[in-house]
Amino acid sequence: MAHQSLQTLHSFTGGLVTALHVIGGKWKPIILTELRRRPLRFGELRRAIPGVSEKVLSQQLREMELDGVVNRDVCPQTVPRAVQYSLTELGITLHESLRPLAAWGEEHELRMLRPSG
Repeated sequence: MAHQSLQTLHSFTGGLVTALHVIGGKWKPIILTELRRRPLRFGELRRAIPGVSEKVLSQQLREMELDGVVNRDVCPQTVPRAVQYSLTELGITLHESLRPLAAWGEEHELRMLRPSG
């Protein structure tokens, strides 16, 4: 019985570690949310996320593309070439999985922001 509990714990934490790796970083959940609304060009995405630097946004998008949650589509007809970002099916399911976590945060926000003591 204890062996099954350890397997369950490893299964949960292993999956959690994987998910946190993909959404890790201050801006990735926000990027997911913006791209869930509609595909955006880099400049549009940067304007939609106040405070993110061009360098960091570019890096986070590259990581998300490598993880398979973001598509990077180059439109060769435009000069200069336009690049548009959108969520993959995997990215959509990842965004949906964040809804319960966001609901938990909203429910407990005041409690978490209060200084302990």
